[in-house]
Amino acid sequence: MTENVVVLEPGDERAQKIAKAMASQTANDILAILSSGTRSLSDITDQLNIPLTTVKYHVENLLDAGLIAVSETRYSIKGREVKMYALTDRLLIVAPKRTNIRDLLIRYSSLFAIVVAGTLSVVALGPLLSPREATVAAPLMMTSSESNGGVYAAKAMADNAPAMASAIDPAVAFFLGGVLVIFVLLCYEAWLWKKRR
Repeated sequence: MTENVVVLEPGDERAQKIAKAMASQTANDILAILSSGTRSLSDITDQLNIPLTTVKYHVENLLDAGLIAVSETRYSIKGREVKMYALTDRLLIVAPKRTNIRDLLIRYSSLFAIVVAGTLSVVALGPLLSPREATVAAPLMMTSSESNGGVYAAKAMADNAPAMASAIDPAVAFFLGGVLVIFVLLCYEAWLWKKRR
């Protein structure tokens, strides 16, 4: 299975192969032809109107660099094997040697996963850890003037109930705090990266 994201460091062997394969205008023309679909060597030769040996040289370089691949094999009328070439589905990232983007992404995605797991733990354990408030039902009070009209009024519990409605849920606060920490760390990484340049 090929990698969908390829991180290249300037000067490494893979980056040199890709640079060598892409250095020629002919190689870029071949890539442009393959962007519209699979082609054989003879199809590419006919479209570019250049010798088969030249096309074969550039196709081998592109294969070696991993920019194209043999998508299928067909057989001609005479029974000869004909390879069909197609572009590979890869994202190429060129990054300096001292920055390992993959490790950075894994580190912060795992940190985010820890924040999510912590938030779920707070949600699950929240009812067990919070003290339960004793709720006292307010008695219905009826005055003599209201009893004639049949209207009843309930007394509110605002005097002895804490103002919990305005407080932030601990799980939400934990999650937002974790996301804020990750954001600050990412800003710090960006500042360090900019300082190194």
